[in-house]
Amino acid sequence: MFELPELPYAYDALQPVMSDKTLRFHHDKHHAAYVKNVNDMVNASAEASRSLEDIISGAARSGNRKLFNNAAQAWNHAFFWLAMTPNAEKPTTELESAIKGAFGDLNGLKDKFVAEGAAHFGSGWVWLVSDRAGKLEVISTHDADDTLTKEGVTPLTVCDLWEHAYYLDYQNDRKGFLEKWFDALPNWLFAARQYAAARGSGEAWRYPASSAEAARRSA
Repeated sequence: MFELPELPYAYDALQPVMSDKTLRFHHDKHHAAYVKNVNDMVNASAEASRSLEDIISGAARSGNRKLFNNAAQAWNHAFFWLAMTPNAEKPTTELESAIKGAFGDLNGLKDKFVAEGAAHFGSGWVWLVSDRAGKLEVISTHDADDTLTKEGVTPLTVCDLWEHAYYLDYQNDRKGFLEKWFDALPNWLFAARQYAAARGSGEAWRYPASSAEAARRSA
């Protein structure tokens, strides 16, 4: 079975940008439901011993939208928690150089990131991604869609555009949420590790292995 990853910080650690109440509903209800649904769907099939990344890719290829939606949302949320930190920080020198090359400076990236997320119609995610050459881009994906099905793209950071991510705190002001989120919460050290992996140095983050996958690997 896949586990629901614990938050890497306390429920109230991201205040005032994201409240304790939002984190509890978001992680304990929404994310937990996606993980439960994935386990319910794969435990009775050969999928149970595969990685979540392989399940997502396989469901996308086969057109199994129900499995894809739940598996991708489980993955997206786990990545989202790690993409945030309660300790304000700045991008590393190498990542900052890439940001300057693509957006002029960090404020230019913020403008692009907020504009992309605020203009996105309906639910989804806004991502900062890198290709294998280290070129950065801001993209958004609809609903559960993520970057795993995009060849040669590695996500560095992400913000959730679904209403359950911000409505309790901001009502319909998604732009206000994105602006405050970008100023305070991105985990730039995590983004830097992802950036290094995009260019072939180290491994990109993967969802924790299920019990069945871990057993298969150790056999």
